[in-house]
Parts: sequence; structure tokens; C-alpha cells
Amino acid sequence: MSIQQISNNSLPYLFSPVAEDANKPAPLVLFLHGARDRGNDLNILLKWGLPRFVDESSPLPYVFAAPQLPEGQTWVERESDVIALLDNLIASQPIDPSRVIISGFSLGTAGAWHIAASNPGRFAGLVAVSGRAPKTLEPTQLAALQEIPIQIFQGGKDEKLSIEDTEQIVTTLRQVKGQVDFTLLPDGDHFIADEVYSNPQLQQWLISQSRRSSVAV
Repeated sequence: MSIQQISNNSLPYLFSPVAEDANKPAPLVLFLHGARDRGNDLNILLKWGLPRFVDESSPLPYVFAAPQLPEGQTWVERESDVIALLDNLIASQPIDPSRVIISGFSLGTAGAWHIAASNPGRFAGLVAVSGRAPKTLEPTQLAALQEIPIQIFQGGKDEKLSIEDTEQIVTTLRQVKGQVDFTLLPDGDHFIADEVYSNPQLQQWLISQSRRSSVAV
């Protein structure tokens, strides 16, 4: 097992250090889980998706962290704690702050959209899996994402999400010259995280992004 479980006074989290032989400072991939994985047992996060991929892989060329929400809370409510965790990891690990990727699944995707839009200078990429951008995001907030490359993944048979809603976000981002790729898995339902995160192309993408120097922190 490559993943450590770390408890703190804010959000407990899973953590995996960068491989010893990887280039340093390294990218950081910050993962926000979905609604059904809330609670006080980090082992729940290890059952599938990106945490399981990281746990079952040999040491990876990026630092990985996945905080866990208590029951009944949302990532939007805990935005300041997520940013505090990010700051703590950058201060304590060999992380390149210009190569931070935020990713979410379902409820976590809504959180990732919100946190990236509120703190666009902090992220080099956003990966949205089976989730919608919050309708509360203002056009100016979406425009703030134009400098951040975005990967969106959705199952064609996802009963929880409208493909039309996702396509509308893609259109809006492209209108402000955003860099967004939308991948529809035709036979996928809501729970496509295993397939998405284990894809070698996405794994390569995670370590290939770097924040543009023109974006102020």
C-alpha cells in the first residue's frame, strides 16, 4: 500500500508521496470524493476511483492527496479547509505550486469547479468526472477558468446528469477561449471513475500541465 491515512484538526486525508526517482519538485493531484464517500473512515475512499488507482499503482510521479468530508457537508462549505490543506502540502512536500491539479467525482466535481473558479491562480488543471458545474457560478467565475485546462468525463447512460447541461458549460468555456475537452463514455453510467482515472492518457495529462506564468497567484 502506497497511501497513508493522515488525521488532522480539519479534514482527514489520504496521502501518497511522489516516487523517489521522480523529478522534483513534483505535481500535486488533489482529489475531492463524491457524496456517498462522506464520513469518518478514509478506507471508504480506497474502494474505487482515483484513490484506489493510486493505492494499487507503483509509486507515481506526482504527490496525491484526498481529503474526506464529514457526513452532510459539501466541498463548497469547506473551501477554506481545502485551500489550507493545499498550502500545507506545498509547504511540507517537494511540490511544484505551478503544477497543481484539482479533480472531483460527482459531489466532488461541483466542489472542484467552485474551488478552481474561486482560486484560479492556484491550479494548472481541472478534471471533472460525473459531475456538474454549480449553477451558482457566475459567468465571471467561469471566465476565470479560461486559463486552466479542463478535462470533463461523463457517462452516456448517467441518470443523474444531463449531457445537455455539460455541453452548455463546455460551450460557455469555449466562448471565453477556455481549454476544455469533453469525453463522453457512451455506455458509462454515473460510476465511471475506475475507467476514467486508470486511463494512461489521463495519467500522463495529470503530470503534463503547468500553470501559465501570466496567471497571478
